[in-house]
Amino acid sequence: MKTAALTEIFGQASWKLSSDCVEAHITRTGGHLGPIRFKTACGTIQPFSIAPWAKEKLSKKIPPMLRALRGDFFCLPFGGNETPLRGEKHPPHGETANANWKLEDYQSHRLHLSMRMKIRSGRVDKFIELRPGHRAVYSTHVISEMLGCMNVGHHAMLRFPATPGSGSVSTSALQFGQVLPTPFENPANGGYSSLKPGARFKCLNDVPMLDGNLADLSSYPARAGFEDLVMLSHQASPDFAWTAVAFPSDGYAYFCLKDPQVLASTILWHSNGGRYYAPWNGRHRGVLGLEEVTSYFHYGLAESIRSNPVSDGGIPTCLRLNPKHPTNIKTIMGIVPIPNGFNRVVEISRESERVILVSENGKSVSAACAHEFLKTSTPHL
Repeated sequence: MKTAALTEIFGQASWKLSSDCVEAHITRTGGHLGPIRFKTACGTIQPFSIAPWAKEKLSKKIPPMLRALRGDFFCLPFGGNETPLRGEKHPPHGETANANWKLEDYQSHRLHLSMRMKIRSGRVDKFIELRPGHRAVYSTHVISEMLGCMNVGHHAMLRFPATPGSGSVSTSALQFGQVLPTPFENPANGGYSSLKPGARFKCLNDVPMLDGNLADLSSYPARAGFEDLVMLSHQASPDFAWTAVAFPSDGYAYFCLKDPQVLASTILWHSNGGRYYAPWNGRHRGVLGLEEVTSYFHYGLAESIRSNPVSDGGIPTCLRLNPKHPTNIKTIMGIVPIPNGFNRVVEISRESERVILVSENGKSVSAACAHEFLKTSTPHL
């Protein structure tokens, strides 16, 4: 194993990966992947958010996950986890998002970390890989030696330009979408939401609000001063499910690919200055979480493994883990430069070692992408 020095990046000890197209940092605490810089002919693009308090001294009551908050991180179990389950009381988004990871192997373009779970016995191995010529990050998490049901998720967060509607959000075909059934924020605590709790919808541009109007969730930033959470459940696909954001003014589109049989839903977290309590203090703005999950919203383990309206509708909200057969959780996150006039992404398809992104107005771009990665077996441990 080659040694890998830790350096402090935005307040967190981190490892660095690099290729000809990407530079990425992974924090030791929580394994948060960010910042990630993609190199293009027109300059460097850094699409992911980093908490504005990253370098501040925070109260000891703030969990490590919030101290490190950036980019993308793996959650096991996903969510708040406020309700204990049979003696298990997990931190917000699980040990994987809060505890320190152990370095197992390092190359300049590939990192292998591991974590022994304490609250529920088991092991998680994290593999982050960059490939020559690819403006993409290949992520694998292998869950082994763990028994029982568990909800899981990735917690990617994009930073949007301040101009309202600067990004166009889209996904592969959905079964349905729903606003969080209970109020997401409490004004008595300094938090505010705008969408109608529990409202169901079939398209992003027609979502009921508390004031009786309709919100267009395909355009962001929007609804300044509010925090909202919705969950989108994908239709089955023989290839992959996807989420995408086109940034026409910045000349690129972001995409994430996943296997919907493993990560069944996407949670959209609209964070636009609606939290006025610490450490948020109204300054976490223009951030959109595109969180690929198998979970019952962000409630946590207990709510996700029990019967709930989403699982009762046939959409899984947890995975059944077998200690003898490792479970692979894989995602591909990347960017692609787009031409003038390219607007909202309506289709992502595969072609050999590439993916093709098609816009609503018929323009198309392609990106180098090893999409078969989503179906490959466990890396060598």
